[in-house]
Amino acid sequence: MDRKEGPCFSHNDVEVLEKSTVYSGFFKMQRYQIKHRLIKGGWSPVLSRECFDRGPAVGVLLYDPYKDAVVLVEQFRIGALEAHEGPWQLELVAGILEDGESPEDVVHRESIEEAGSDVLALEYIYEYYPSPGGCNEKLFLYCGGIDSSGVGGVHGLEEEGEDIWVQVFPREEAWHILQENYINNAATIIALQWLQMNYQRLQEKWQ
Repeated sequence: MDRKEGPCFSHNDVEVLEKSTVYSGFFKMQRYQIKHRLIKGGWSPVLSRECFDRGPAVGVLLYDPYKDAVVLVEQFRIGALEAHEGPWQLELVAGILEDGESPEDVVHRESIEEAGSDVLALEYIYEYYPSPGGCNEKLFLYCGGIDSSGVGGVHGLEEEGEDIWVQVFPREEAWHILQENYINNAATIIALQWLQMNYQRLQEKWQ
């Protein structure tokens, strides 16, 4: 990006003085002592910052261009425990990127595990940091072309405590649900908005 005014910072403008692990479980929490260059010039004082370490993940919106329908999954999410509507979230198929995997590998693995569906075509949407103020997670977002015939029911790996309800929605119904604020997680919102702008092109490309 060509910035017309102001500094253009990079990794060279941050100094990590100390890094320690303050918690290690399913995820990790790291504590940093850092300083960084300031927009107005000079350096910041030494700052102490905690970062929730959960690494990269992949989400895929499963779309059937023949039926103009999407597949969404509903499952319990601890982060939404205090939500007034309850901690079950309607969302995309998603999973954590493991060592040696590509994002596309995760799309195919998780689509089978969570939705019982093969992905027949794939289109990259975006990659972004959902909450960079305190978490290093990076999310790779895709749209996957599928045949939704027979898709539905309960899926997931019992050994991972997964209890996933797979549902097929006409695209317009999913868009209406989004407009009603029933869907309230960022990846699903972004993907459905992207699909609303691109579904006609995907139908021409994938059918």
